[in-house]
Amino acid sequence: MASGFGYNGGVSRCFAYWQEFSKCYAQADVPKQCAPQAEDYLECLHHTKEIARAKEIKAEFIRKAQHQANEGRKAADILADGVIVGVGLIQRGEAAKSK
Repeated sequence: MASGFGYNGGVSRCFAYWQEFSKCYAQADVPKQCAPQAEDYLECLHHTKEIARAKEIKAEFIRKAQHQANEGRKAADILADGVIVGVGLIQRGEAAKSK
């Protein structure tokens, strides 16, 4: 852990995870008992699992878009309909016209 201070002063974003890990490590007989806390702390620092998941989602989106393009849909239609994260607030096509 670096200084323990955040970018704008105060505690860093991962300080709570560091405290959990530090508490576990001080009380543990074997350091391997604190592997989950260490994993949480390192994930908070580096976001490795989050980045890997985002890459998987993006790859699946691209694979699906290529599959639809091979079926004959126009690339512009795919891009207009395809958003990686959608909440369904904007409806396209016939559903929007019927309202």
